[in-house]
Amino acid sequence: MKEVKCECGHVNPHGTVLCESCGLTLIEEKAQGKLHDMRYEGSARRSQTYNKTIVDKIWNFFSSVKVGVWLIVITLIASALGTIFPQEMYIPTIMTAAEYYEDQYGWLGKLYYDLGFHNLYSSWWYLVLIASIGVSLVICSIDRVVPLYRALKKQRVTRHESFLKRQRLFTTSASENIDASFEKAKENLAMKRYKIREEDGNILAEKGRFSRWGPYVNHCGLIIFLLGGILRFVPGMYIDDMLWIREGETKVIPETNGEYYLENKEFTLEVYDKEKDNEAFSDAIENAGMVPKNFQSDVILYKKADDSLPGEEAKLEQIKEYNIRVNEPLKFDGYALYQTEYRLGELSTMTFTMINKKSKEEFGELTIELNDPQTKYDLGDGYSVEVMSYFPDFEFNESGEPTTKSRIPNNPAFVFKMFSPEKPEGEISFVAIQQNLEPFGDNEYQLRFSGIETNDVTGLTVRKDLTLWLFALGGFIFMIGVAQGSYWNHRRIWLRRNNDEIWVAAHTNKNWHGLKREISTILEGTGIDEPLDQLQEKENQDSEIKNRNHE
Repeated sequence: MKEVKCECGHVNPHGTVLCESCGLTLIEEKAQGKLHDMRYEGSARRSQTYNKTIVDKIWNFFSSVKVGVWLIVITLIASALGTIFPQEMYIPTIMTAAEYYEDQYGWLGKLYYDLGFHNLYSSWWYLVLIASIGVSLVICSIDRVVPLYRALKKQRVTRHESFLKRQRLFTTSASENIDASFEKAKENLAMKRYKIREEDGNILAEKGRFSRWGPYVNHCGLIIFLLGGILRFVPGMYIDDMLWIREGETKVIPETNGEYYLENKEFTLEVYDKEKDNEAFSDAIENAGMVPKNFQSDVILYKKADDSLPGEEAKLEQIKEYNIRVNEPLKFDGYALYQTEYRLGELSTMTFTMINKKSKEEFGELTIELNDPQTKYDLGDGYSVEVMSYFPDFEFNESGEPTTKSRIPNNPAFVFKMFSPEKPEGEISFVAIQQNLEPFGDNEYQLRFSGIETNDVTGLTVRKDLTLWLFALGGFIFMIGVAQGSYWNHRRIWLRRNNDEIWVAAHTNKNWHGLKREISTILEGTGIDEPLDQLQEKENQDSEIKNRNHE
């Protein structure tokens, strides 16, 4: 596209409406009515100039404010839909996600899963939406801020007469001593902290130009904020996992690549006493039965030794001992372990004794670790027990078959096969709490429940966030942009000598009432008339014409 040369000699980019230097109207049909549209100084925006190549079309699509708003609305709607059913990370692991959603919520749950809402915030299409908002912000900003900066930087002091006449605030006044009027006006402008430029005896007074960049500073903050959100889906940048660990147990800490281990020495729960503690808790104790005062985990942090060989049991080096309480996490190497949940009295082991039903003679005892049961237990002398099926959280499904609701041993049940010298082929028995069934007829032998052990389990949230500083930085920059664009405004006043007259024109990007009052103060004592609000006059004229026609 050819550049446009103004009569003042300045060469403007193709598509420029007002000359960047003198303000002459270059494309008359784009001048809206009598007054100039000064929103972008009449500069040439790429989105309004080029529309031929595929790059132009993509640029024009994302430079639209309407497109940006719709992208935000669609993202908000998708985020809301993602809260209708629980996300995959919060559902039980007893079955696949596809089966769970269909089983719990029917065809709506199946549709929810098929559309990817079960894992919404890490799904590819949700990330595309977030990235599209970022692209829209970048293109919108570049499409507007670059030509606006260029136009403001290249503006001359002496502007074309048509430019001044088409400003909202404009007037002409005669003066017997123009030089004295200008000097007095310059003094008043300096008192109002205007930056004054002179050319050929004319004046341009300007202040608050930096406020024009407020919206684009906002965009920069939002882009950084969105970048932080996208980086959370990069492995290792953001971790939010759960570690359930029993008393006396040592487990590898999730998401640490097997490098760190944690031992739970003891879990402590303290509750408020209705008589000893503050009476303010008495109502809560009566309603809830128990109000936790403190719950903490006394732990030891270990690190895998460098000389540990693959395949062998890890050699651990103690790093530190710590008491994890609510809001007092254990922090190490960018990770933090928060005390968030607990389970008291979780079943740990169950002990059974194999007996002869008629003689009541005992033939051995077996203790089953409920979190890691063996498949076969040898009782000696030809007696043994095989665990055919294990249901940690037993219930019957709709078909009447035994199943488990979770992997936590809340209601354990077993299908045993008992072997003895008299019954080498084995006898099958179904054993649960307060249940001992023999599905294939009467058995000669029986497993009798003889003991149980429990322990407390602590729930620790494992968190690592390397993106938090980006959110803080983005939010800080965004607030700077808000203040920049809200509490200041860009004001310009032009004073032009035209034979024996003084032309005054003024413009601001907002708060016209404040500019009018300030001009009134500046022109006081100069002998220069205050500029008229041409927009207000036009509206008054239109109103009078409308009233006359109505009459």
